[in-house]
Amino acid sequence: MTAVQPYCSSVASGRQHVNGVDLYYEQTGRGKHAVLLIPGALGSTRTDFAPQLKSLNKEHFTIVGWDPRGYGQSRPPDRDFPSDFFERDARDAVDLMKALGFGKFSLLGWSDGGITALIAAARNPDLINKMVVWGSNAFVSQHDLGLYDAVRDVSKWSARMRQPMEEVYGAEVFAKTWEAWVDGIAQFAKRPEGSICMELLPFITCPTLIIHGEKDPMVPSFHPQHLLKHIKGSRLHLMPEGKHNLHLRYADEFNKLVEDFLKD
Repeated sequence: MTAVQPYCSSVASGRQHVNGVDLYYEQTGRGKHAVLLIPGALGSTRTDFAPQLKSLNKEHFTIVGWDPRGYGQSRPPDRDFPSDFFERDARDAVDLMKALGFGKFSLLGWSDGGITALIAAARNPDLINKMVVWGSNAFVSQHDLGLYDAVRDVSKWSARMRQPMEEVYGAEVFAKTWEAWVDGIAQFAKRPEGSICMELLPFITCPTLIIHGEKDPMVPSFHPQHLLKHIKGSRLHLMPEGKHNLHLRYADEFNKLVEDFLKD
């Protein structure tokens, strides 16, 4: 008989005071290579990265998931979306890892978390080992505004899509925070070229893997192509059947891809 450890027993969780807020995090594995998982909009370590916390190689990696300020269990404060919210998340992410004692680490960023990762890598080249981003963009186009507007009203989402978020926030807070996120991301369209962080891409020096699901309904393919063109030495891996949540839907394939890249 082999004892099977339930998911939570091998994961330590805690709160760390960073930049004036208490950030919730989960940590697993005992490898030399530290990896920070950065969730998407309104996301949390549990809703966004369960298959990665469970199955990424715990001998090679020490894996840290966290809830950015105002998301998941890093509340209070309530989440807000000032014009520098991605910069703020990037600062929190890096400072959390420093506070946990990691001198150098890699980043896995999904969706909004990928944008946060791009900024963190550009601003802290000496700290970031490698980076994987997927479902991410460095600018907001008029086309993107239409996509965001189409998902603004969560009552039009399927119950299956709403459920994980409603379990975290309750229906009312989720709907209100999501609408605030749509307004928050839309504000970048007013900037020159709709830039979120385009001007920072040339400052990224770590090896970077961009993954793109070719059926991603939220992030058109011109976004990963832009990242590939402007991040020196980056590579792009396309998943023909992948949608926005490809790391959840195709977790085994995704995890292997990431492990091979990080070990490489």
